[in-house]
Amino acid sequence: MPAARPRTGFAAAMGAWSARHRRTAVFGWLLFVVLAAYLGGAAGSHKVTDAESMPGQVAQAARILDQAGLKPPSGESVLVQSATLTADAPAFRAEVGQVVAAVEATGRTTDLRSPYDSKAISADRHSALVRFTVVGDSDQATVNVTAPLDAVAAIQRGDRSFTVAEFGDASSNKWFADQFGHDFARAEWTAVPLALGILLIAFGAVVAAVLPVGLALTAFVAAGGLVALSSSFLHTSDDAGSVMLLVGLAVGVDYCLFYLRREREERAAGRSAADALAVAAATSGRAVLVSGVTVVVAMAGMFLTGIADFQAMSYATIVVVVTAVLGSLTVLPALLSMLGDRVEKGRVPLLRRRGATDPSGGSRIWNAVLTPVLRFPLVAAVLAGGLLLALAAPLLTMHTANLTFQQMLPQGNALVRTSEQIEAAFPGSPAPATVVVKAADLSSPAMTQALADFQTRALATGRMHGPIEITRYAAQNVATIDVPLNGSGNDATSTAALRTLRQDVVPDTLLKVPGTQAPVAGQTAGSYDFNRQMTGSMLPVFAFVVLFAFLLMLASFRSLGIAITAVLLNLLSVGAAYGVLTLVFQHGVGASLLGTAGVGAVESWVPLFLFVILFGLSMDYHVFVVSRIKEAHDRGLPTRAAVSHGIRSTAGVVSSAAIIMVAVFAVFGTLSMQSMKQMGVGLAVAVLVDATVIRGVLLPSVMSLLGERNWYLPRWLSWLPDLSHSEPAAPVPAAVAEGPRHRRVVV
Repeated sequence: MPAARPRTGFAAAMGAWSARHRRTAVFGWLLFVVLAAYLGGAAGSHKVTDAESMPGQVAQAARILDQAGLKPPSGESVLVQSATLTADAPAFRAEVGQVVAAVEATGRTTDLRSPYDSKAISADRHSALVRFTVVGDSDQATVNVTAPLDAVAAIQRGDRSFTVAEFGDASSNKWFADQFGHDFARAEWTAVPLALGILLIAFGAVVAAVLPVGLALTAFVAAGGLVALSSSFLHTSDDAGSVMLLVGLAVGVDYCLFYLRREREERAAGRSAADALAVAAATSGRAVLVSGVTVVVAMAGMFLTGIADFQAMSYATIVVVVTAVLGSLTVLPALLSMLGDRVEKGRVPLLRRRGATDPSGGSRIWNAVLTPVLRFPLVAAVLAGGLLLALAAPLLTMHTANLTFQQMLPQGNALVRTSEQIEAAFPGSPAPATVVVKAADLSSPAMTQALADFQTRALATGRMHGPIEITRYAAQNVATIDVPLNGSGNDATSTAALRTLRQDVVPDTLLKVPGTQAPVAGQTAGSYDFNRQMTGSMLPVFAFVVLFAFLLMLASFRSLGIAITAVLLNLLSVGAAYGVLTLVFQHGVGASLLGTAGVGAVESWVPLFLFVILFGLSMDYHVFVVSRIKEAHDRGLPTRAAVSHGIRSTAGVVSSAAIIMVAVFAVFGTLSMQSMKQMGVGLAVAVLVDATVIRGVLLPSVMSLLGERNWYLPRWLSWLPDLSHSEPAAPVPAAVAEGPRHRRVVV
């Protein structure tokens, strides 16, 4: 007698259509990927501009320069330093002259100033700065700066009695661009083989292992093309590409893994190929759909920050997740229908036994964990909850900051060393505050006097120092004023100086001239404005994500208890990740194991970004596991037995999916930039905690304690849309369930 089929839902209908039209689905997917990649490549990527990337006065300053047709100059400084000679010594003057001549000879610079003209000589007169601007806009300057860098390096190699080193906007941008490309390639070529290797161990078969990785990569390629294609109206960024690879590979593999695992389980239980695929589409396909929607909703919260870089990352993540869900619901059923049991081709003999575990029994490790958890659920809940709260405790000391250039780069980096040397000799350099002045008439007597008063007032505060440099653009009635601030650029001293500049000096001088705008920009100002914007947007983003995740779980499972449990457990995993981040990157505990050191702060955007990503990704496991528990409960099992069945039957796939995610995220924890390290480690820790302590201990213990109250839905909520789980397939008769032993292939 044929098995009963699940009630048709969207995921089941998509799976059925794909199985019936498998060639159309497969070739349609390939055409979609190729077209998206080609059109995206032809359109090119439009990157977030300076005016969009930062909030507050920094954005206002960028808009003034943009409207005036002025590009922020890519300023560079060459430090000439001697331990024994002063700037007045003939040999020192000769060294400076050699630097000036070599830089000028490159033909890639303008506004070249000798320290003897610009007075850029340190107080002890052992250091001097040769300053210049690299020609071209920001992108062109990143290329053009290579020539001056090479010229300076050649001088340093030829004379070790002096320190001759270059640092500035263009050279630091060049390092970031080169390193970003190197890190991105390394992440891609490390994460993909890692995921493939883990899947090979999990399935013990080459075809089954290649399928999830192939689907994830094609989804990433298509999503990259779509993001580039739409970047003319929603600009993208380099960070968005990294995040898209990170999330796309993780969720793409997970979604395919869930689907393939269920189809293989049903075949191992004795169902026909068509029935097994139908059950997988109605159950795991639905879990994929709900999970994908949750990730999309969570990432949409990033738009509330009002920061273009976050919006770019959010949009790129949404596109790659939607693409991965689309592939899982369409091309994957078609491929499984084509392959049938040949999905197990390419068996690796030594891995065969590892992949042949019993789908109903789960692994020995998870059985050993789950048995005492279900026997003593209160004790298990208290111990697991206590562990997570202990991990989260350092969160109470978390300090967030927009990390400085020195904090962002690895220890021992040559640019960092040069920057620190310049900072030590010239406090406030090489990143002074920049006041961008837009006047009605820059040459008017009132404005001329205001500029003079500004310099006098700034120096009189004692929180700023010279040299204060004014650059006038008379035709545009715009001027820029570079003001060195006391402090390191990212400490309380610099922040106090910035406030004095903005609240006292600028209003009392420049803004007294009618029709004048004078926003303050620069590194310190950017960090200050960014942190204020982040702090102000955190509560709305958190509320949006938690509320919509709660409502989605409520509608998906028609249960108030499950929705509340899902939110609370996710908050615990996020809290644990925050605690570990604080402990490692702020306080330096174990940081050396990651090739870094404690920098005294967590990058200001990382906590918010981790929150939305983790709240979405954690639902992967929650939806998948609770769906299986609800299936068993709907078939008549009591809650505790349903919990036992659901956890045991999903333990293998959750473990494999978590290992892949942790491995992919951990790769980003090994990259050069501090922000990428923090993001990768935070994601890896949260997923590891979520898949082990939460899904293996806390979830089953809490659900066991709640009992039938897990499924409670108040009458006053009966109006909610019914997105609950489709009716499960009828149980397979025991004789059929035994099935042929060789088909028991489960992750």
